[in-house]
Amino acid sequence: MVTGIRQREPKLPTLFLDFDGVLHPDEVYRVGERIVLRMDGFSLFEWSDVLDELIAPYPALQIVLSTTWVRLLGFEVARSHLPESLQRRVVGATWHETAPRGWERLTRYEQIQLNVAQHRHARWLAIDDDGHGWSGEHRSNLVLTDSLLGLGAASAQDELRDKLTLLCR
Repeated sequence: MVTGIRQREPKLPTLFLDFDGVLHPDEVYRVGERIVLRMDGFSLFEWSDVLDELIAPYPALQIVLSTTWVRLLGFEVARSHLPESLQRRVVGATWHETAPRGWERLTRYEQIQLNVAQHRHARWLAIDDDGHGWSGEHRSNLVLTDSLLGLGAASAQDELRDKLTLLCR
């Protein structure tokens, strides 16, 4: 089990990571205290190993969670669902308990932009299945995944591989 959290370093390459539609299909629901994936033939976090393999060449890469799991379940619980190799890279989340009122109504792009500005991230990339608001100068910072295929799609893997090469050089 991973304990503690790495210190966030603004100069290191940073990956903003969504869960649903990225690490597994977006058909995820909260039932009581349980998280349930309502799609036959798939499992929660089934593409975590794909992500782990793609970021393995970049040990300095840090991860910031940009998933609603943090707001709904808390940071530690959300982080604990990741494999240990990914947990060790997590340095924070876009949502925190002192987030301003109405934060959840911001687009994912706006949430990430606020976090980038607040923590002065110089080099960053986001993986998400929500492309709302991602246009203009920051569109190249997004790997937009298909909500059902996530990182299971070869095209998403190729795009992430290419963008990581540029981000981490």
